[in-house]
Amino acid sequence: MRAGIRGMLSTLDPYTVFIDEKRQDDIDLLTSGKYGGIGVTIGMRDNNITIMEIIDGYSAQKQGLRIGDIITEVNGAKVDQKNFENISLYVKGEPGTYVKLKILREGMKDTLMFELRRDEVKLKNVAIAQFYPENSNYVYIKLTAFSRPAGEEIKNALLTLRKQKEIKGVVFDVRNNPGGLLEVAADICNKFLKKGSLIVSTKGRDSASTTQRFATQEPLLGDIPLIVLVNEGSASASEILAGAIQDHDRGVILGEKSFGKGLVQTVVPLSYNTSLKITTAKYFTPSGRCIQKIDYAKDNPSILAVESAVSKKYYTDNKREVFAAGGITPDTMVIEANPPGVIIDMLAKGLYFKFITYICSKDTAKNLEDFGNEYLLSELKKFLEREKYVYISEIEKKFNEIVELSEKDKQFQHVTPQLKDFKKQLGKTSSFDVEDYRKEILEEVRIELASRLQNSEGRIKESLKYDTQYQAAYSILTNHTIYLKLLSGK
Repeated sequence: MRAGIRGMLSTLDPYTVFIDEKRQDDIDLLTSGKYGGIGVTIGMRDNNITIMEIIDGYSAQKQGLRIGDIITEVNGAKVDQKNFENISLYVKGEPGTYVKLKILREGMKDTLMFELRRDEVKLKNVAIAQFYPENSNYVYIKLTAFSRPAGEEIKNALLTLRKQKEIKGVVFDVRNNPGGLLEVAADICNKFLKKGSLIVSTKGRDSASTTQRFATQEPLLGDIPLIVLVNEGSASASEILAGAIQDHDRGVILGEKSFGKGLVQTVVPLSYNTSLKITTAKYFTPSGRCIQKIDYAKDNPSILAVESAVSKKYYTDNKREVFAAGGITPDTMVIEANPPGVIIDMLAKGLYFKFITYICSKDTAKNLEDFGNEYLLSELKKFLEREKYVYISEIEKKFNEIVELSEKDKQFQHVTPQLKDFKKQLGKTSSFDVEDYRKEILEEVRIELASRLQNSEGRIKESLKYDTQYQAAYSILTNHTIYLKLLSGK
């Protein structure tokens, strides 16, 4: 049955999917923004089911679970990577019920048992909304999702901040936000655009399925400067928001080109607690742009084609030229530099996460400032030795392949000795030393440490110190002449 369903849907676009009873919670979470659970985020680290984040105010935090704890049993049943996909089914449940977890903790030989009461966990769409820098009048808002309560969260945050002191500008961050509900994106635009402004249009196969959404209320903050941060991870509802702000010249879009998802899905409930999420329309920004990047109709006659929009010109309210196909192109492109290979390798292997778990198990300091850079680097060197970490660069990997191929091919066997000699020299050149990447490693370590000591808000605030895109946005916000010039298109 499932294979038949997959076969039918394979003829459509990848956003049309069957949602079985195991994933129905994902739909409920998107629409309501809440679920019954203990307040943790779980992931895999070294083939262990590990607590990655703890949400403030719920059982996990109140009863002393820690980030880095490894879950070995749930209600007496062993859990591991084989049944990881079902872990949320074991931990989640009706609010008021209890769940028992067996935990393995860094630095402790014996396992720990926790009996945790499930609560109604409300996930925050707004990860942080604060004056940043703290002594400034500029607000930084990080939006991570577009579930039902998002618009109200932003409204409450802005009203609260406005009571503290005057707001002179806002940086609105939707980087790596994959989107959510279209009506929520429209509701958030309502908070910034002038009443009566077109926010988004959607068009189905026939004219009867065309709809338009307009701003229905006066903006919360008038026309104070606004910058929206986007990157290739900004998709769907994030692009609706950025497109509306850009087309009405309400703010500057800064960062990298967005993902390019211009399709709208509708969730159709089915029997047996299942659903079908099916693509029903395309959406268009106020200037008429469809920013869909991939045309799934090209090789499939059953899908309605996306109009070619590469050559067509679109204009904002201030007559600035904007572009359609392939996502939202920022008004100011600021490319985030790729970190060195060793930084990515250590991140992929979870070494920063494991190192901070180790540090927090042996050090009782509670403030980020108590951890000096020299201490952290010294401890990291010992930790990497204990872990027997060896970094092999991409160049080395490629060259190793060449050496192996030369050994197998008679035509090149005569040069194999010289290649092996060069391989040794290459190994010496690319040998890893923490001090060579001191700045980059310390950034990652301090961000992970802030996350552990101050939860997600701490991680975000610490990462902003090293964030070139945010720094560029802040410099534009504080220079009104440049800000207005970018929006004027002159």
